[in-house]
Amino acid sequence: MNAIEIKNLTKRFKDKVAVNNINLEVKEGELFALLGTNGAGKTTTIKMMSTLIMPTDGEIKVLGYDTKKDYMKIREKLNVSPQETAIAPNLSVKENLEFMAGVYKIKDKDIKINELIKMFKLEEVLKQKAKTLSGGWQRKVSIPIALINNPQILFLDEPTLGLDVIARKELWKIIESLKGKVTIILTTHYMEEAESLSDRIAIMNKGNIVQIGTAKELIEKTGAKNFEDAFVKIATGGEL
Repeated sequence: MNAIEIKNLTKRFKDKVAVNNINLEVKEGELFALLGTNGAGKTTTIKMMSTLIMPTDGEIKVLGYDTKKDYMKIREKLNVSPQETAIAPNLSVKENLEFMAGVYKIKDKDIKINELIKMFKLEEVLKQKAKTLSGGWQRKVSIPIALINNPQILFLDEPTLGLDVIARKELWKIIESLKGKVTIILTTHYMEEAESLSDRIAIMNKGNIVQIGTAKELIEKTGAKNFEDAFVKIATGGEL
């Protein structure tokens, strides 16, 4: 079954076409990367998939629900770890987790919170106010907050931005452990990250999806030496 189905999706902002008549399917349990240069349309696409904005034309179904008609039901089944860190600055890390568990009315919230603390190794920062954390730690904390409601679909927008190499690798292991259990939509500017984690990858350019495939398939299609070179060739409209 598909977790997300997109048909003829378009988004216009006045005279600007941000997303241009795209079609896409994401399978349940898949880790799907949506890549592109700044302004390619990927953030707008994610905002439409996660019901934050509505399309101008076309259709999106999430877990069988239409985003235009059933957006409240869809929001119960997904969560987003946005590029802009979504944590309350004056609350401690633990208080942030407790607050969001209360918002979602999580049963056995203490068990869930302790599970996330252990998974993300948050023990050393639990009592710290979020505003005192480094940017990297704030990014790291925003992901367990997004997992507090056991979402069926998780959007990770630049999840390792600002993390050092060791912290990034640790987070990769956690994300890999979620594969098959949660459908994950990933955006990243780290090509190694996309190649390492993704089941499939879509590359956008000027509002269009220009290629979809595994990292290996995209390398082979472009005749590139590695995935980063393949991405550059596809994203800039180079000859395949």
